Amino acid sequence: MAKVAFLFPGQGAQFVGMGAALADSKPEAAALFRQAGDILGEDLLELCRNGPAERLNATDMSQPAIFVSSLAALESLRQSEPMVFDECVATAGLSLGEYTALVFAGAMSFEDGLKVVRERGRAMQAAAEATPSGMISALLLDLPVVEEVVREASVAGRIRIANYLCPGNTVLSGDMAAINAAERIIEEKSGKPIRLTVAGAFHTDLMKPADERLAAVLAGATISPPKIPVWSNVDARPHSDPVKIRDLLVRQVLSPVRWEETIRALLAEGVERFYEIGPGKVLAGLLKRINRKIECRNCAA
Repeated sequence: MAKVAFLFPGQGAQFVGMGAALADSKPEAAALFRQAGDILGEDLLELCRNGPAERLNATDMSQPAIFVSSLAALESLRQSEPMVFDECVATAGLSLGEYTALVFAGAMSFEDGLKVVRERGRAMQAAAEATPSGMISALLLDLPVVEEVVREASVAGRIRIANYLCPGNTVLSGDMAAINAAERIIEEKSGKPIRLTVAGAFHTDLMKPADERLAAVLAGATISPPKIPVWSNVDARPHSDPVKIRDLLVRQVLSPVRWEETIRALLAEGVERFYEIGPGKVLAGLLKRINRKIECRNCAA
């Protein structure tokens, strides 16, 4: 039996129309969206189905929308390939996707996970509005060169590495002045800069005090030991202690995402096939840059 890992996407994977086909064809998916609407007091399915894109892309709504759409896609997979759940030995999610992974692994309930994700999105949106900032991908550059970009751009303002995604794709977060400088420097070093459509400098200390707000809401959520290992973005390791999991989720807001390290560790653990579960195919693309031979199946929202 092949060892399988489930991967869940993060913010940026959203698009108008996601989840609608699943809700129309799968009663279990429709039930998740109805439950989410009751919890949020807002018709999340209508927003996913018809937008507007500006509202769906806002951090406070995109995070719950991706979370629910990904879990709807998970229910679809449960019907189409039930045996793969017996083969799943680990799970991970990119940033926001870590919460989806925890719900899948039984560490959090759907209701608690959705409430925490909603407040996480609100806290991050507020922090972003307080400090004009952004994120930019540095493509086609090795990590030492990206570190040079950070050093040079820091003259203009605060800037940090936010995501270690895969070879040739590192994401920077910072003040807008520093991001503007980084864009120019990346080009000078023969890289390709791509601005990300996010509200602020996620996964850096510019997100304070979002971590404190998140800690407060997590304190009221029940977290149990996961039934299968859930790999943390902060240290690229799995954890079973609920206290440690809660602490790492708070730290994640200000800490860089170690995605490449996580994937390499899962491969070292013997994972032979991955499933990307949720909107988009970003994670499959990153996986191919890490190991072109490994299989990744997409279960789309």
